[in-house]
Amino acid sequence: MKPRDLGLQERERLEETLGYVFTDKVRLDRALTHSSARNSGGSDYERLEFLGDRVLGLCVAELLFQTFKTANEGELSVRLNQLVSAESCAAISDDIELHRFIRAGADVKKLSGKHVLNIRADVVEALIAAIYLDGGLDAARGFVLKHWKARATRADGARRDAKTELQEWSHAKFGVAPQYRVDDRSGPDHDPRFTVTVIIPGVAPETGIDRSKRAAEQTAATRILEREGVWATTGP
Repeated sequence: MKPRDLGLQERERLEETLGYVFTDKVRLDRALTHSSARNSGGSDYERLEFLGDRVLGLCVAELLFQTFKTANEGELSVRLNQLVSAESCAAISDDIELHRFIRAGADVKKLSGKHVLNIRADVVEALIAAIYLDGGLDAARGFVLKHWKARATRADGARRDAKTELQEWSHAKFGVAPQYRVDDRSGPDHDPRFTVTVIIPGVAPETGIDRSKRAAEQTAATRILEREGVWATTGP
């Protein structure tokens, strides 16, 4: 069954939530369309996602540079990596309830776990690109500031490197170093997804998913640190 297009009221409700009204409504529809719902000869959000990832990175880097005037490159990088991760983008998607508007085939709608997380994150990036193309950098920056600024300025945003912290904790508590295992590598070459599990004898493993092997390792390490009470939990 062909996924239906957004109705006028749905589109207006979404634009109100986004804080941006599109001149070209086709761009908005494309940003919400998964490849499984693409019509023959039509378009999906994959190309927009590629561009949106870069626009998001620029806007967040600019925000961090202007907000933390004495932070060094290392601290800024830690904050940036956290804020543009797939998990952070998926959380933004949940905040604005994008799942209500995503157009996807029936098989995709049955997926769970990392696949759904990736879709939610991808649509956010595609929307950023669509706003950028429709209204320019200022419009895209406005959207990013609206939804990322509070997260960017949280005190816990500059935690030290999670892998370093986990290694020191693991050595002190168990006398061993964590081991990282790559479970999956999916997605196109320009936008891969890595699934990595961190293993410490005597501790339940945790898994991280992100666009690079290192970022996925950091996510997995963070989950153990938070679960074991070494770090305070910062979000869902």
